[in-house]
Amino acid sequence: MKRVTIKDIARIAGVSYATISRALSGSREVSEQTRARILEICKQEGYRTNALARSLSCNKTNVIGLVVPDITNPFYAELALEIETSARRLNYNVMLCNSVHYEDNIGELMDFLISHQVDGIILASSHNEARACLHEYRQVIPSVLVGASVSDNDDFCVNAVSVDNRAGGRMAAEYLIGLGHQDIVYLGFRPASITHQLRFSGFQRAMQQRSLTPTVLENHESSSSLQIGYQLGKQLFAQGTSSTAIFAATDSLALGVIQAADEFNLRIPEDISLLGFDNISYAALPKITLTTIDQRKPVLAETAVKHLVSVIEHPDDDGYAHHMIRPALVERRSCCAPGRQPD
Repeated sequence: MKRVTIKDIARIAGVSYATISRALSGSREVSEQTRARILEICKQEGYRTNALARSLSCNKTNVIGLVVPDITNPFYAELALEIETSARRLNYNVMLCNSVHYEDNIGELMDFLISHQVDGIILASSHNEARACLHEYRQVIPSVLVGASVSDNDDFCVNAVSVDNRAGGRMAAEYLIGLGHQDIVYLGFRPASITHQLRFSGFQRAMQQRSLTPTVLENHESSSSLQIGYQLGKQLFAQGTSSTAIFAATDSLALGVIQAADEFNLRIPEDISLLGFDNISYAALPKITLTTIDQRKPVLAETAVKHLVSVIEHPDDDGYAHHMIRPALVERRSCCAPGRQPD
């Protein structure tokens, strides 16, 4: 099919190319009657404006890039949807890329997005290297980091939005201890992830304040998947654990633990309580009903998008901001006091 051009519309309407251009750009030099007639012809002929050409003329595309580790991870899938929803409210579209957990890919994806004229980039990552990567691009394109925490004393100049992971870890420990658990497993700690470092720090500190020490099962992979949770769960249960509760560092890990527990004929929470972190949509399913720490993804997304748009629209502002979102406990049915039936 032949692509309809602006010159075709001008010929059909019987006006100049310049008049069509002014009508489509909203210029006051064109009457409303003429503009309405031109728009109706565009609709009838199937004409679509050339967004790239328009972006080159006004130096703005109203597109932001989004880089996530893995869109198949439920947390990042849901976060990406929230980011796109928030962006559209502000008349921005989103171009999505996956780094597939390889930090070396982030720089390549940043260059790819920049070459496609995005106005700014949101990088969702929990890896320590993410801060250094955005720091390198700070003079090239507006950007915001989501996930990895940044302290005020950090050497990296980046805009960041994150949940308070240390508070979330503390909240998880205090909840389980409050139910009466003392022998608790911290499952899935990733030493290479700054968010996991903070999450574990808050959890461990709350335990130490009560003279308790958690059993720690580390995850040395680059992701926190259901399969890894399943493997760690099998490792724990095969040892004949005496623990009465598990705090899984992510909900995906917790789902894997549920699968492993079923194979070992362990009931949750009657035999062992299970607490997750993220509040992904699967956590609320009737046969899962996972108690979890909510990262409040809509708030994370909206804060990140609003801040990025502010940086895009105020390029002369040289400051950097760190936004910390407080997590929330979501109680369901995967936890109860030791030796008791769930309510």
